[in-house]
Amino acid sequence: MPNHSVIVRLLRFITYMLLVAAGSTFVQAQNFPAKPIRIVTNEAGAGLDFSARLIAQGLGEKFKQQVIVDNRGGAGGIIAGEMVARAAPDGYTLIFFSNGLWTVPLMQKAPFDPLRDFAPVTLALTSPSVLVAHPSLPVKSVKELLTLAKARPGDLDYASGGNGAPTHLAAELFKLMASVDLVHIPFKGSGPALNALLGGQAQVMFTVANGGLPHVKSGRLRALAVTSAQPSALLPGLQTIAAAGVPGYEAVTMQALFAPARTPDAIIQLLNQETLRVIQSAELREKFFNGASEVVGSTPEQLRAAVAADMGKLEKVIKAAGIKAN
Repeated sequence: MPNHSVIVRLLRFITYMLLVAAGSTFVQAQNFPAKPIRIVTNEAGAGLDFSARLIAQGLGEKFKQQVIVDNRGGAGGIIAGEMVARAAPDGYTLIFFSNGLWTVPLMQKAPFDPLRDFAPVTLALTSPSVLVAHPSLPVKSVKELLTLAKARPGDLDYASGGNGAPTHLAAELFKLMASVDLVHIPFKGSGPALNALLGGQAQVMFTVANGGLPHVKSGRLRALAVTSAQPSALLPGLQTIAAAGVPGYEAVTMQALFAPARTPDAIIQLLNQETLRVIQSAELREKFFNGASEVVGSTPEQLRAAVAADMGKLEKVIKAAGIKAN
């Protein structure tokens, strides 16, 4: 057995190395950022790109460093996710993405684990969807839709932007929780799906708020309910699905910022603090609201819990419906 003095020296060495590592992390955080930061997100022109660029501009002004938005669309977030998961955990490569980052891996093999390979920074924004119906369908509320669907199982249909799309998952969650049978009609994108609904080729749809509302106001579609857990200021006066007959229902698009796993906590906390400062400014709140998003802001721990809860909920839906990504 090693003698007492050897053990003492070993413990002192381990303590010294831990202090050196802690000091190095502190210095690294104190000097952060010392070079440009890259925020990887979806394709240019999408809602995520719009949000990421506003956040990047605000962070760049604060840090006095260039914050670059790197558009990496395709594969529902797999390409962007793999790039960031494999990046150095130093805070200089981040990902700003929505639910696809953690739901697409539930539908196909992915080269990363959403909970293991990313360090949450903050849940920045949420966007509810709205359940809309073609005026030819004789329903004016969720309760009436449920009554009709249960009386005519497999006879009613809904449009979506494709297998595994947020609109598809929202509808399948509704079906599962309400115990109704609606037939899925997938399209290549939410735009074609919405056009099919407007043309009477589908009867109902879960659509993003800013996509469906103009047609609701014109009378070409009928809004039945909003998908958020609480009434949304984006859709004033519209009842939630949860309150309208499906208790506990919630399906919102989350836009969140992550770093690679093992990024020093001091850097995560700094990014969290400054991102919250940016998104909670009155100017950006208004811009996000006009883009149909509501500012949230969260701790890293709250974001991790939200992602885990969303994955747990939708994994059951995906398995029950046998959903595979496009």
